[in-house]
Amino acid sequence: MTVRTRRLDPAVARAMSALSAIAKQGLGDPALAELVVIRASQLNHCAFCLDMHLALAREHGVSEEQLDLVAAWEEAEDRFDERERAALALTEAVTVLTDGFVPDEVYARAAAHFDAAQLAHLIGLIVAINSWNRVMVSRRIPPGGHTA
Repeated sequence: MTVRTRRLDPAVARAMSALSAIAKQGLGDPALAELVVIRASQLNHCAFCLDMHLALAREHGVSEEQLDLVAAWEEAEDRFDERERAALALTEAVTVLTDGFVPDEVYARAAAHFDAAQLAHLIGLIVAINSWNRVMVSRRIPPGGHTA
């Protein structure tokens, strides 16, 4: 595997970082935000982002049990509350877009747990981490060396 430069154009990095920060802040739940970015990073096979966000999740109090089971959250029903499950379902739907759109029932499920502003921030966070994943995976940036 060839590792490409870690350097990203500063203007691009600032813009992506700003979206990530605003979305996390607007969501208002740092632990949930980390679960969302971890799940998207798993789906996108981004080792760099997984390494960074698993550490951040621990700092925000996400349990090891949840971290161990987030990849199978649907089967681990009692380990994730309904709000977390709605956010994770939306994360998968936006990240994968299998049918070219987010199913109405997935969106409605999320809308039942998040007000309009929180839902906008949640979607912004999902979009931001998918962008980061694509940048890091396309450049083959390995795990480690990140700064929170």
